[in-house]
Amino acid sequence: MVTPETAVPVTEAQRFRVDAGGAESNVAAHVAALGHRAEWFSRLGVDAVGDRVLAQLASRGIDTSRVIRDPVHRTGLYVKDPGRGVSYYRDGSAASHLSPADADGLDLAGIGILHLSGITAAISASAAAFLDRVIDRAREAAVPVSFDVNHRAALWSAETAAPALAALAQRVDILFTGRDEAESLWGVARDDDIRGVFPRVAELVVKDGDVGATGYAGDRRVFEPALVVEVVEAVGAGDAFAGGYLASRLSGEDLDLRLRAGHGRAALTLRTTGDFVE
Repeated sequence: MVTPETAVPVTEAQRFRVDAGGAESNVAAHVAALGHRAEWFSRLGVDAVGDRVLAQLASRGIDTSRVIRDPVHRTGLYVKDPGRGVSYYRDGSAASHLSPADADGLDLAGIGILHLSGITAAISASAAAFLDRVIDRAREAAVPVSFDVNHRAALWSAETAAPALAALAQRVDILFTGRDEAESLWGVARDDDIRGVFPRVAELVVKDGDVGATGYAGDRRVFEPALVVEVVEAVGAGDAFAGGYLASRLSGEDLDLRLRAGHGRAALTLRTTGDFVE
């Protein structure tokens, strides 16, 4: 991830930070920061950017020992333009060459939660097939699956993404989605209506920006308001929320405390142009 150090447009910035970024590794970093073991799996190129990603994730306490280094395809890149969104340079990247064979090679023994992102489904057909297969593997191993919808319009349209993401979401145990995201994908805007789309998902979290988040678990429904913070950059806050929530869940905390933990991590990230606060 490349982003200005301060919240100014890329065209005006003089200083930039080059950081390890991406939905799943961000979540892993927040989980590790809260005292739990976290491991990240993907493909990286055999290049300096891949070396930097591995070093930075390791410095955050994340186990990267099973990451595959691809000698043919480069490490992916994206650029955050504060207030203007994200530009992706991921076509043909090492991660886009994830495949079902990679999922078959993963040992899921001892994994407490497998966390996945809808972004993976957008980067290539083989990466989408990887998601399908790794969910199958988790089911076979009785590992709970967490999934953040993470629709990125810059990667695929809502019309294309909606059925694919819904199919994945129906198969998981813990589902994160934004209220606005659900509205653009599936035409439902109310929290309870979103629950109606995914009634069989054991845990559903609907995030509504600076309003708060609503959690559903079984027949329980809990709303927790967002914290009031000065926002520097919003991109990355959803990953931070998921990391806080999942860490709290691993600690055995109740639904309301999971939501509060999510807000707490999101508030930290909202105050910086990066995806993680060292």
